[in-house]
Amino acid sequence: MTSPTRVLVFNSGSSSLKYQLLDMRDSSRLAVGLVERIGEQTSRVEHTRTGGGNRERTGPIADHDAALKAVAEELARDGLGLDSPELAAIGHRVVHGGMFFTEPTVVDDEVLTEIERLIPVAPLHNPANLTGIRTARALRPDLPQVAVFDTAFHTTMPEPAARYAIDPKIADRHRIRRYGFHGTSHAYVSRRTARLLGKDPSEVNVIVLHLGNGASASAVEKGRCVDTSMGLTPLEGLVMGTRSGDLDPAVIFHLARVGDMSMDEIDTLLNKRSGLFGLCGDNDMREIRRRIDEGDEEAALAFDIYIHRIKKYIGAYYAVLGTVDAVAFTAGVGENAAPVREAAVAGLEGMGLAVDPERNAVRGGGPRLISPESARVAVAVVPTDEELEIATQTYALVGKNN
Repeated sequence: MTSPTRVLVFNSGSSSLKYQLLDMRDSSRLAVGLVERIGEQTSRVEHTRTGGGNRERTGPIADHDAALKAVAEELARDGLGLDSPELAAIGHRVVHGGMFFTEPTVVDDEVLTEIERLIPVAPLHNPANLTGIRTARALRPDLPQVAVFDTAFHTTMPEPAARYAIDPKIADRHRIRRYGFHGTSHAYVSRRTARLLGKDPSEVNVIVLHLGNGASASAVEKGRCVDTSMGLTPLEGLVMGTRSGDLDPAVIFHLARVGDMSMDEIDTLLNKRSGLFGLCGDNDMREIRRRIDEGDEEAALAFDIYIHRIKKYIGAYYAVLGTVDAVAFTAGVGENAAPVREAAVAGLEGMGLAVDPERNAVRGGGPRLISPESARVAVAVVPTDEELEIATQTYALVGKNN
């Protein structure tokens, strides 16, 4: 009997559940889907079997437990159910692994306890991640459940990059340090960029710009992360869709003392009502660009602030790395917004960075270079594939343990 080769990937968000079923013999997708608006009366399940069309249904889905059971039902309808002997493992995205988890890990009770301990630094994500794992374990208690951590790729950061300049005893007591996020994306994109250049990851230095509604940058030296823009939480760093990114910490004290705002109100302001949304009322880059084209000064300023922060991080990570072989744009904005890519490297020709207008204007497709042939530093667009990265890490671990 041949060994099972399928991996089911779950990505549990605070009110959504994304999933993919992959065959790791060729990394092909057998099914993909999404459960959104979990906990509402208008919950929606969207399921697609490769080559078999789409199914969609709406109706109340009370919680993540019910969402996973709905996914199991959809897969079973296609003969791809969780009881399939071809299923090797289930891989779960877990946002925060702290310093305890530096690589993908087979889940047991001790692992669940440690993930639960990290809830205070990932209150929106780790609870949903935990629910997904617990429900999947109940549905298939005999099957390996593997946790793949957003923070793991960044645990290679040296202490000067990972530490904040506060009393280390207080920092250690409360686990305060820079962890970084989007690690599966940064890992995948940095490796894929090296392959695009025809080199091994150990031969190149890459700055990865993961630009979506959440946004982060990383400095990857010879395949290892040496710095990243997000910190203790995903709030630090670049300007994002609704998050402020870097901020003078005294702003929080000022808002509490002078603005008479509670900690919860400040948390909501900085995480959900700031960034592009806070600056101009929109967090969709397509809408912001449309408004700019129509002469909207508020949207133009928001765009300029967004770009200014990206440029600062490119320059900072160029200094951290010393030499840079490539800058890679990825995620929804990075992959699709040509004006963002053009503006982010404009004026950086002295650092060897430039984009070719025709190459940059091309939409869609796989990994590609958008810099001129003569450019000293490659500028690339590399579509991210976090689910494939999770499946790859999961399958490698399960195969190793077998």
